[in-house]
Amino acid sequence: MIYDIDLKIAHRYQQPAGPSRHLIRVTPRGDAGAQRLTAHRLEVTPRPDEQFEMADFFGNRFTSVAHFGAHSAMVIGLTCRVEVAVPPAFLDVSSSGMALARELAQCSDLGPASPMHFIGPSPRLRDSSEIEAFARAAVDPKGSVAQQVIRLGEALHAEMTFDAQATTVETDPLDAFRLRGGVCQDFTHIMILGLRALGIPAGYVSGYLRTLPPKGAPRLDGADAMHAWVRAWCGAAQGWIEYDPTNATLASADHIVAGYGRDYADVSPVIGHLRASGGQVNTQSVDVRPVE
Repeated sequence: MIYDIDLKIAHRYQQPAGPSRHLIRVTPRGDAGAQRLTAHRLEVTPRPDEQFEMADFFGNRFTSVAHFGAHSAMVIGLTCRVEVAVPPAFLDVSSSGMALARELAQCSDLGPASPMHFIGPSPRLRDSSEIEAFARAAVDPKGSVAQQVIRLGEALHAEMTFDAQATTVETDPLDAFRLRGGVCQDFTHIMILGLRALGIPAGYVSGYLRTLPPKGAPRLDGADAMHAWVRAWCGAAQGWIEYDPTNATLASADHIVAGYGRDYADVSPVIGHLRASGGQVNTQSVDVRPVE
């Protein structure tokens, strides 16, 4: 599948802001065999005094921008074309829970793709006994690791309601779980916590979701903004699989990856600092169009 993506993120300040520096992480990844970024243009208004592109530890592309003078808004616009390979039919060759524990105990790899980065607490995620209890009740411990991932995602989808008004970007996952409502970020954080409690390495995927579904298919939740889903390591034979608990489905060619991280803090679309007084209004719009 080939997609054209248009993204606009606007930060408008109540009072003109002084010097600022931000990291922008919205450009899709280019991963061999999975997706290919064929063209992209990122524009920031007003034009930054400094701008450069780099990649982080996990291989995510980011743009660093700095404004030295006063400005009343910062508007980020991304236009890109990306080609996403259709995943092969899912085949479960994952480990059992006990075998996974043995594999992790023997793992000495600390590279970007190592599961060792995704088994303990991370910047936005701390252990929760309530979420752990839910996860243990939802899965069959005798099932394969992939079966446990999928079952937990299905159970969470059945338990939670997608509600864009229920939470904010700062909401703690446990609070969202107790509300039984939230957005894709909440679903994803809760599922990651549940998987880690089960001993399954799990991380956060930031990206995009096809805005218009194929004819006759239901519209997916969360398609009007950047999306999030889960990445879980199911043993050396299976490797990583990706699951979207907001829509109760394995990630497909409708899912376009922008970044991999331990949680939202590693891949938030915009992060930085500025000198300002007063509040601000932030808006985001996304359009993902298949190219015929």
